[in-house]
Amino acid sequence: MSTIDSAAGPALLPAPFADWFESKGWRPRAHQMELLSRASAGESLLLIAPTGAGKTLAGFLPALTDLTRRGKIPPGSAFTGVHTLYISPLKALAVDIERNLTKPVSEMGLPITIETRTGDTPQAKRQRQRLNPPDILLTTPEQVALLIANGEAERFFKDLKYVIFDELHSLVTSKRGHLLSLGLARLRRLAPSLRTIGLSATVAEPMDLRRWLVAQSPDGESHAGLVTAPGGAKPVITILKSEERVPWSGHSAKYAMPEVYEAIKAHRTALLFVNTRSQAEILFQALWAINEDTLPIALHHGSLDVGQRRKVEQAMAENRLRAVVATSTLDLGIDWGDVDLVIHVGAPKGASRLAQRIGRANHRMDEPSRAILVPANRFEVMECQAALDANYLGAQDTPPVGHGTLDVLAQHVLGMACAAPFDEDDLFAEITTASPYTGLPREKFARIVQFVATGGYALKTYERYARIRKTVDGLWRVSNPGIAQQYRLNLGTIVEMPMLNVRMVKRGAKGAVGRGGASLGKVEEYFLEMLSPGDTFLFSGKVLRFEGIRENECLVSQAFSLDPKVPAYAGGKFPLSTYLADQVRSMLDDPARWGELPDQVRDWLALQRDVSSLPKRDELLIETFPRGSRHYMVAYPFEGRLAHQTLGMLLTRRLERAGRRPLGFVATDYSLAIWALDDLGYSFAVERPSLENLFDEDMLGDDLEAWLDESFMLKRAFRNCAVIAGLIEQRHPGKEKTGRQVTVSADLIYDVLRSHEPDHILLEATRADAAAGLLDIQRLGDMLARIKGHITHRRLTRISPLAVPIMLEIGRETVAGEAQDFLLAEAAEDLIAEAMGEAGI
Repeated sequence: MSTIDSAAGPALLPAPFADWFESKGWRPRAHQMELLSRASAGESLLLIAPTGAGKTLAGFLPALTDLTRRGKIPPGSAFTGVHTLYISPLKALAVDIERNLTKPVSEMGLPITIETRTGDTPQAKRQRQRLNPPDILLTTPEQVALLIANGEAERFFKDLKYVIFDELHSLVTSKRGHLLSLGLARLRRLAPSLRTIGLSATVAEPMDLRRWLVAQSPDGESHAGLVTAPGGAKPVITILKSEERVPWSGHSAKYAMPEVYEAIKAHRTALLFVNTRSQAEILFQALWAINEDTLPIALHHGSLDVGQRRKVEQAMAENRLRAVVATSTLDLGIDWGDVDLVIHVGAPKGASRLAQRIGRANHRMDEPSRAILVPANRFEVMECQAALDANYLGAQDTPPVGHGTLDVLAQHVLGMACAAPFDEDDLFAEITTASPYTGLPREKFARIVQFVATGGYALKTYERYARIRKTVDGLWRVSNPGIAQQYRLNLGTIVEMPMLNVRMVKRGAKGAVGRGGASLGKVEEYFLEMLSPGDTFLFSGKVLRFEGIRENECLVSQAFSLDPKVPAYAGGKFPLSTYLADQVRSMLDDPARWGELPDQVRDWLALQRDVSSLPKRDELLIETFPRGSRHYMVAYPFEGRLAHQTLGMLLTRRLERAGRRPLGFVATDYSLAIWALDDLGYSFAVERPSLENLFDEDMLGDDLEAWLDESFMLKRAFRNCAVIAGLIEQRHPGKEKTGRQVTVSADLIYDVLRSHEPDHILLEATRADAAAGLLDIQRLGDMLARIKGHITHRRLTRISPLAVPIMLEIGRETVAGEAQDFLLAEAAEDLIAEAMGEAGI
């Protein structure tokens, strides 16, 4: 059998490769050979290929063949730098790639060394790698930033030929991607002939990624070449049709656990994905409660101890598990061929995210991935259906690359000073070759350099903020060696909520707590501060009793409570994608599509149409109705929780100003509810205020500014920017600041800057951050423009079926105002009973 279809194949593939493919009974695929040919000729490339199409092997073939031809470096030779960098968004993925790459390299007997370098790599091994680099280094964006900020970076990278970016779409759209783009600009300077290879299965705008991969210039746009693989077998996706009643609200999907358990039993290995860590804990506990067959089921999320995560990954690789409950820690690229089912519990929030996750099943191109979607509530049924439809259409909704942020730029500038003295003009020229920073004005860059040098006008008298200084030769240098050490300790763009290590201890006969015990992982500090000794919570798949906090550790003992509290992890909630939101609105507006939905959801929508109306695709439906002593307004924008929370804040301000005495609001991905003492239905009917004025786009002007000035929102955003920009350090040699200390420091500096330097570059970065991340201003503005002249008001006498889910959320968030004292607490059970009695479904 011929090993390669292409005539150029034998010339491109050294004999060990051709023999290895033939021994396996395989042929290199056309896209693998095309990428090898074009990369070997000096081209940088983006490969878009479905899961199971051999993307990773394709990405490594140019480097592996080049290294094979180079041969082993003889002992006593001059220092040879690293040949290939592989950069992964996940530590687990780098470890998995090492395992999967080492096997063929070993089977072919290639003289190639492969090592990983992540945050989990011991310091001694990192030091050895700098002195004796492997041929191929598998690493993460943060480690790249550390390596280029080292004084020996030029020596280490002088022989670099290839940089491979796995799951490129997920690397480039965040601040991590911005930092990595700046790191790539530096690598290009250290090794001008290097080639980049981007690998991705889900890409909405390929040209964005193609630009990101190569240096940009003021003279015109450049982009990498494109290689695409044909689509593999279409996935087989179903939505769980449960015999149980689908809940009106909630996120746990506990109603479906017996059916989920039966699906696990019917397959070899299942991956269960959820969107948050707390959901993972709840789901894992619910499955163990009904695990009568004692199937080996494991838990995997980012807060767990690294040792526990590695054990789970190893057990998965060895096919010793029947199921793993996981968050996004496992949704990228991990190659476990024996996973034959993905179960997605809860709505995926994005079509591309769903495609990525279901690709983890049957990690082979020619076999269909099998997935079951388990909606947690009735709105999620429609979202799951929209995501399923999008997957069959091949629709993608990965977010855009976006413009580079200023706090990340400040961090990089300091890192470059730690590596070597720099000339400001030269560094600006280098930075603007990075795609996210191509349009950076020279004046803004100068302000960033001054910020790194002094902290800004209001802080320049404080020596601690003077991190770099300009010397007589015109170069910028770090002020003292301790600055570089501080930089290395605080590098990165992931600012998590302050975390405490959770350690298991034993309770003595009289309640005394011992020391020692196993470390279970980390939990957000603010959650633990709400607990009292004796309270129980769910973590690491166990019900734990909170014993107290000692230094930076949370001490717990084993508990057997049936009703534990659950860690409310701050991170991990994905926004509903614009694409899926539009598809759900479209489904509501088209009864012909309801046939795809379960009977109980279809009946729910039909009843809503009879009682009130359903929102049309491009209109905003507003319902008002009384209940108890309050009056409610429910809006259905379907624009995601972030945009709805911002909208709720702004609308309550406007209603307060109009004298309507709003009590509070609550937001979900699908709707927004505001309640007040005044009859909102009557107020809108007589246009005091009118709904058109209430939802006018001008709310994003003065109203937004006034609210931000009063709220803690900007303080939260400033804290993150200040940590990333290096103004506030979280870690110091031999000690670490608590979350409380960091917050107090950030708040003090924020107040000083707002009072004395309101145009400070970091305040500018903070406002941009808040608008894009915490507030979703762009999306809200697009929505307000879309609904202009298309607002429908239904003045009802009672709650509508569509309003029940948002009404069940009430009580979790309130806003202070004139009527705060009149706030009445009503039990969710009463509302459910009332809704069920009236709706009958």
